[in-house]
Amino acid sequence: MAEGEALVNELATKLRKRKVVGSRETARLTAELFRTVISLQRVTSAALVEVVRDVGQKLIAANPVELAVGNIVRRVLRIIRDSDLSLEVEGLTLVSQDDDGNVVEEDHKPFRLSDAISQTIFHPPSLVAQLESKPNLVRHFEGKADKTPRSWQFKHHIIEGVNDLIEDINTCHELIADQALELIHQNEVILTLGHSRTVKNFLYAAKEKKRSFHVYVAEGAPKHLGHVLANELAEKHLQTTVIPDSSVFAMISRVNIVIVGVHAVMANGGVIAPVGMNMVALAAKRHTVPFVVVAGTHKLCPLFPNNPEVLLNDLRCPSELLSFGDFSDCMDFSVGSGAPLLHVVNPAFDYVPSELVSLFVTELGGYHPSYIYRLIADYYYDDDIVLQQKPAC
Repeated sequence: MAEGEALVNELATKLRKRKVVGSRETARLTAELFRTVISLQRVTSAALVEVVRDVGQKLIAANPVELAVGNIVRRVLRIIRDSDLSLEVEGLTLVSQDDDGNVVEEDHKPFRLSDAISQTIFHPPSLVAQLESKPNLVRHFEGKADKTPRSWQFKHHIIEGVNDLIEDINTCHELIADQALELIHQNEVILTLGHSRTVKNFLYAAKEKKRSFHVYVAEGAPKHLGHVLANELAEKHLQTTVIPDSSVFAMISRVNIVIVGVHAVMANGGVIAPVGMNMVALAAKRHTVPFVVVAGTHKLCPLFPNNPEVLLNDLRCPSELLSFGDFSDCMDFSVGSGAPLLHVVNPAFDYVPSELVSLFVTELGGYHPSYIYRLIADYYYDDDIVLQQKPAC
């Protein structure tokens, strides 16, 4: 356990100091940590759920803005619950009883509720029916579960599930990029903002399939990550033009489609994206240009924007906008503490409502924002939506 606690503290420290960059890397490291923590545990399903919850709360508290951490915690909790349920289902078989009451197995067929229901329908539980009916169906655990300790089998199922989750995270960019030709057509003009690895691979895939198109890259002030993406696209011989963020409305009429990456996809279909994205979405809506979001399912958050657990924004260092030397002239030294006369606000994210999003492209395919609720139901249990336990009164 000491080894597991050390690994948890190490990742929590990295998250707190913002040393883990990107939702995909955060999700991968979180999933790998839980794989290690689970492998070190020797507990039941209920206790393991509590362990994962405790570790998850610690990681979330280290960096509340990175919603991918909570998403992975909930995904792992679902894996645990599904593994526990699958073992119970696998342990059930259809067996019959002979006249002496001895159990006679019927070809090791798995127990199905429909079979029991059908027998109840055709043979009502009356005295005559019981005398005339076939041997009764009873629930019986296979001897197979006795040969392999259930705890080991339970843990094995969970580790396999977490391994599949890590594989999905590692391959999401490639699977999303495989759908590029369905959205990018010949001689189109594409607009994006900032720097997104998912968008970059998406454009690369279209270029490799011999599609010719032009990319407008909004620079993404104040960090100007759009400059990095533009250089990378130019190195791959893509026609690229860098534009200032303030000129998005002026250039959007020339654009055929907007393709962007986001920080998180919320339960209502809205997205948390790099600052300036709402302006791009409004411009696209005004000019009837499709606004397409490419994102892996690890960014799918089951929370709503107004949920208390969601920290919608993060204020970055003012030095990204102004150098610290400029602040020396903006201090009121008549006040003993030297109160600043100039305040700098540097938000990291924008919120884009679902009505401004045309399509989500994930590794599973394309989905309308109204379908996000269905994906959430596939990946998360309702009991795991709220991870932080309320203090007892």
